[in-house]
Amino acid sequence: MLSSSSSAAAAAVVLTTTSGRAPLLHLPRTPRPTTAARIAAAPDSSRARAGGAPLLLRSAVPRRRGWALVCRDSSLPGPPGVDPVAEEEENRKKTEAVAAAAAARIASSGGGGGGGGGSLSDWTTSVLIFGIWAGLMYYIFQLAPNQTPYRDTYFLQKLCNLKGDDGFRMNDVLVPLWYIMGLWPLVYSMLLLPTGRSSKSKIPVWPFLILSCIGGAYALIPYFVLWKPPPPPIDEEEIGQWPLKFLESKLTAGVTFAVGLGLIVYAAKAGGEDWQEFIRYFRESKLIHITCLDFCLLSAFSPFWVYNDLTARRWKNGSWLLPLALIPFVGPSLYLLLRPSLSSLLAATGPSDDKTQ
Repeated sequence: MLSSSSSAAAAAVVLTTTSGRAPLLHLPRTPRPTTAARIAAAPDSSRARAGGAPLLLRSAVPRRRGWALVCRDSSLPGPPGVDPVAEEEENRKKTEAVAAAAAARIASSGGGGGGGGGSLSDWTTSVLIFGIWAGLMYYIFQLAPNQTPYRDTYFLQKLCNLKGDDGFRMNDVLVPLWYIMGLWPLVYSMLLLPTGRSSKSKIPVWPFLILSCIGGAYALIPYFVLWKPPPPPIDEEEIGQWPLKFLESKLTAGVTFAVGLGLIVYAAKAGGEDWQEFIRYFRESKLIHITCLDFCLLSAFSPFWVYNDLTARRWKNGSWLLPLALIPFVGPSLYLLLRPSLSSLLAATGPSDDKTQ
C-alpha cells in the first residue's frame, strides 16, 4: 500500500519536473463557423421572418463604403416602390427628348435664311461665292485687256445686226459664241424656275434672269449668294400658266438643245486661222475677253443647278446625266430635254404626299 502510494507520488514529481521543459502538444481546435455556415445553421423561425426567400450573401454581409466611392452603388437596393429598370428607361426618354428639342432649335435657327440666321456652312459658301463675284468685277473693270475699244464697238454693232453688209467677215468662232451666250439665260430660266426659287430669303429670281440676258453670269451670281432652299410649293394651276408652261415645254427644250449643238459644231468646224484670230481677239478685246469668261462661269455653275433640279423632281433614274452636265451647254440642255415634267410628277404623287410637302 505504501509502495503503491510512493510510486504514484514519484510519478507525479517526474511529470511536474519534466512539464516545464517539454513542448506543449498541438491539440486540434474546433474551427469557427463562417458567416455562410451561421446563416445556414440559423433556426427556421428567422427564415420564416424573412418571408421564406433565400438570403443572398451580398445582402447578408454589408459592404464597407469609403468617402471616395460613388455615392450610389448599383448593388444596393433602392428606395421602396421604385423599379430601377423603369427609372433608367424614364431617364433615357427624358434625355432623348431634350436632345431632340435641341436639334429642332438648331435646325430652325440654321434654316432662317431671310433673317440672317443660316448655318455656318451656308454662310461660308455665300461669302465664298460673293468673294469670287467681287474679284471678277474688279478684274473686268480694272484688269481685263482693253486694247481695241473702237473695234469692240464695231463688233458689237455687227453681232447685234445694227450694221449692214459692208464686206467684213466676222470670225467663225466669235459668232457661234455670241449666239450661245443668248441661249444661256433660257437654259438657266428652265433650271431655276421653279426648283431654283428661294422660299426663305424671299428674293425673287426673275429679276436676275432678266438681267442675265445682258450681264450673263455676272448678273446671276448675286442671286446664287442670296439663294436659300427649299423652293416654295407649286400647284398644277401655276404649271399651266406663263412662264412655266413655256419653260416646261419639251418643244422649248428640244429647240434649245438642237440650236446650241448646231452652233458648237459650227465653231468646231472653223479653220485654224479663225481659232488663231479668236485667240488674238481674246488677248486684246475686252468684249471678247469677258464674254469668254462669262461662258466659262455659266458652264461651271450649271452642273450644280442640274443636280438641284434633278433632286427636286425626285428623278432617281436621271443620275447618269450628271456627268454629262459637265459638258458646256450640251449637257444641261440635254438634261432639260430628258427630265420629267412637273405635271407628271404631280399626277404621280397623291394628295397625302402634297400635304406632306
